[in-house]
Amino acid sequence: MQNLKGLILSGGAGTRLRPITHTSAKQLVPVANKPVLFYGIEALVAAGVTEIGIVIAPETGGEIQETVGDGSELGASVTYIEQAQPLGLAHAVLTAEEFLGDSPFVMYLGDNLLRDGITDLVAAFREHEPEALIMLTPVLEPQHYGVAELDGERVVRLVEKPKDPPSNLALVGVYMFKPSVFAAAKAIEASPRGELEITDTIQYLIDQGAQVEQHLVKGWWKDTGQLEDMLAANRLVLEDIEPLAAGEVIDSTVEGRVVISEGAIVERTTIRGPAVVGPGARVTDAYVGPYTAIGPDCEVIGSEIEHSILLRGAKVRHLASRMEASLLGRDVTVSRSDGLPKTIRMMVGDSSELTLP
Repeated sequence: MQNLKGLILSGGAGTRLRPITHTSAKQLVPVANKPVLFYGIEALVAAGVTEIGIVIAPETGGEIQETVGDGSELGASVTYIEQAQPLGLAHAVLTAEEFLGDSPFVMYLGDNLLRDGITDLVAAFREHEPEALIMLTPVLEPQHYGVAELDGERVVRLVEKPKDPPSNLALVGVYMFKPSVFAAAKAIEASPRGELEITDTIQYLIDQGAQVEQHLVKGWWKDTGQLEDMLAANRLVLEDIEPLAAGEVIDSTVEGRVVISEGAIVERTTIRGPAVVGPGARVTDAYVGPYTAIGPDCEVIGSEIEHSILLRGAKVRHLASRMEASLLGRDVTVSRSDGLPKTIRMMVGDSSELTLP
């Protein structure tokens, strides 16, 4: 099989992660202080796929290009492909046809995380050379996903978000294709929601008698499209971190696997890992519980926080209650005022959610 290319889809509005995604691409929201998109690029590179096209939307493409650059720092060579409108995954494939040419390729959804990467998937694709190879994993609520129906090991049918799922096997956001997928994507019609569905495209290949294989995911998989999944992915990634003490720790207790990055200052604080404190962050007179990722240049002062993600420059000061299961955007400040009367004062953007004690 000839050299594989990679295609990462990084368009989409990220409506389920608003208000964070009002000002940032959802694929750049960090998990364990690393943008979600980077995990996908690293997974492709680890599998030997280094020539990568990233499909971007006009609204967020500039930020993605600025963050990823030419991909060389991640071991990749990146080409950017603009998809003018979000008309479906199969439409994104057609948008990238010129870049992909006659190469077989891996398509990776940019907001997905796979613990064990895709090396086994790529090896199976190279060995068997099917027209398409899909990844599947059992899920509790298959009606929310694209679902596969199998006859033994053979894929016989794919259905997008079925009301009556034929199985509990959901399609994970990683696919492998030969160039025959272009003709299939051109042959299908838009779904009722006005998109060219990748499930319909693969179903067309199946109906034409093409060899379509499936591969069960080993380890965990997360689609980080909403807060609960983002926090869960953060927790799962932090489970595998190695401790690092590159910053300054003064009169503090650090327990378990904790990363204190260079330039960070931790003073009179207890940190229980797994947790990560980003470069330039300052944590003073605080408690930081497990599964917390404190981003670069953040402040946590006189407060307790756990199972949360703080993006660059966020500040948490003198809270009366522990903050947990929270995601704070860049440069957000959460604080408590002194004196009387005891009032709540806030400026909150669209699509925010606050739970107060």
